[in-house]
Amino acid sequence: QLKLVESGGGLVQPGGSLRLSCAPSAFTLDYYAIGWFRQAPGKEREGVACISYTGGSTHYADSVKDRFTVIRDNAVYLQINSLKPEDTAVYFCAARWNLCGDNWSDWHDFRLWGQGTQVTVSS
Repeated sequence: QLKLVESGGGLVQPGGSLRLSCAPSAFTLDYYAIGWFRQAPGKEREGVACISYTGGSTHYADSVKDRFTVIRDNAVYLQINSLKPEDTAVYFCAARWNLCGDNWSDWHDFRLWGQGTQVTVSS
């Protein structure tokens, strides 16, 4: 069964850092763009970053642009720095074919999803 597996979440103090991982199971990510999304309780799912299948193109939400970095090798990683309480959410990775596209932040266009990893920012 094809699936994505996220890891790396946890409880961190404001100003801290985390590195989330998104690894494939039963397939490779070679031809897939990977998006990172988050969903806080009572809020809509929000696209925060996306990386194309080559890694040559990345996209970020304005709210995270200077703090989040997405990179890839055989897996995809989301480096999160200067964490804020408002970053608290479940973070998901998701796959779509090749490119992120202009509508990369629209989660409906991503077909394969991981189970999510909880990030909690609190002192």
